[in-house]
Amino acid sequence: MQYLETAQACQPQVISRVHRWLRNMQRFWPSTCVLCRGRAQSGLDICLPCAGDLPVNDAACPRCALPLHAAPAGVICGRCQDRLPKFDASLVPYLYAYPLDHLIQRLKFGNHVPCGRVCGTLLARALLARNVRLPEVIVPVPLGTRRYRRRGYNQAHEIARAISRIVGVPVRSDLLKRVRETNEQVGLKQKERRRNVRGAFAVTREIAGKRIAIVDDVVTTGSTVNEIARVLRHAGAEHIEVWAVARA
Repeated sequence: MQYLETAQACQPQVISRVHRWLRNMQRFWPSTCVLCRGRAQSGLDICLPCAGDLPVNDAACPRCALPLHAAPAGVICGRCQDRLPKFDASLVPYLYAYPLDHLIQRLKFGNHVPCGRVCGTLLARALLARNVRLPEVIVPVPLGTRRYRRRGYNQAHEIARAISRIVGVPVRSDLLKRVRETNEQVGLKQKERRRNVRGAFAVTREIAGKRIAIVDDVVTTGSTVNEIARVLRHAGAEHIEVWAVARA
């Protein structure tokens, strides 16, 4: 659980109970697509036509997942060649474009928590299709306390929970905390984003030698996940991956 204070800790527990009740009730009526309200695929809550419209990030830098349309597979982008990120690899299977952007915005700003399960399931399926060694733990990007209280949940944690159920890697929100509030990254330039998150995170448990996946909803410049990877690396993490649903 990300936050240990009693007043905050009760919220994810209540949400979890509601999710379990809803999953049990789903046996009695068909699933509905979260995008078009049509008949959804079993276990995904998105229909086949909408799933086919999702913008795939199929040619991307293996290090930072930046979309590349003219480079051979496996070649890292010019940005990473100029300055290697602190993480070792990324998997971001979609582009932040319609209709996936609508799905993520409903999760982050529309209090539509089931969209987190859809995003996590899509990401988990992409992970399984890679058929590579999985990390030992999943660490969702933590929210600041003020933002968490306002929203009532952490969208990265909701995505991570869905991934964990499918791939079997445990979610550990107790390994990392946000030690200071930061401004919204939206609208900031890349250098401003790096300054904004510098020193914003701290490791709270022993992680030396661990293989870790950082989970977020969207990667834009990568400043947040890179700062988290820097902190994890300094604490002794052996291998760090970034898993996100979409790349801007």
